[in-house]
Amino acid sequence: MTTEHIRSTAPGVPAARPGRPVLPRYRHDAPDTHPPMLFPDYGSTTLRAPRQPLVVLPQRLTEVTGPLLGEGRLGELDHDLTRQHAGEPLGQRIIVHGRVLDGDGRPIPNTLVEIWQPNAAGRYRHAGDNWPAPLDPNFTGAGRTLTDADGHYRFVTVRPGAYPWRNHPNAWRPAHIHFSLFGQAFIQRLVTQMYFPGDPLFFQDPIFNSVRDPLARERLISRYDHAVSEPEWALGFEFDLVLRGREATPFEDGDDD
Repeated sequence: MTTEHIRSTAPGVPAARPGRPVLPRYRHDAPDTHPPMLFPDYGSTTLRAPRQPLVVLPQRLTEVTGPLLGEGRLGELDHDLTRQHAGEPLGQRIIVHGRVLDGDGRPIPNTLVEIWQPNAAGRYRHAGDNWPAPLDPNFTGAGRTLTDADGHYRFVTVRPGAYPWRNHPNAWRPAHIHFSLFGQAFIQRLVTQMYFPGDPLFFQDPIFNSVRDPLARERLISRYDHAVSEPEWALGFEFDLVLRGREATPFEDGDDD
């Protein structure tokens, strides 16, 4: 999914000759790290989960190269969701930061990280979101940045609110921020969600609980970072994303709410 996986081979696989691309061989993640495509408690998976066995397609050169997702495609304020409009958004400012790492703990540099989220009242700026919570004219809820040489990313935003979603009686999504990671091509994309510590809504959320390994679920919860919090300005939260291996961050199989 990243440059690491494009360049490396599995143990025992001969290395390619110089100048020739090496197609990826992925390590296995721990069982129950990622949610299943069909999870009956999450109602919409029954409508979109595959009914037939998946067909594995070979990964050729066109699947593991391009397009380029470099700094030239980033706006000056893409990483700061609180300064993208004429006024300041409502809500508690937060700094979300962390590192993107491979399965061996090595940083993944120059990786495009995108986020999207509802506003402080728990409403997305989207035509399909019409529950009676206020929209914020100064908050769009989308941002992106590139990881630096140490695999580090940083966003400034507002803490999102919970929202209802009608999956089950009195269903509320815990506060969360969606994350998307790109490798070197659009098909090399991973999507996950970041939650906040101590949320009282975890117990009834089937998306969070579709990750069956309790230790893996814990890796979806950010950590309060007092060293990053800025006095009289913003609270800091740390959220690392590990792409592979037994400590992998759980990633989704498709777009979720």
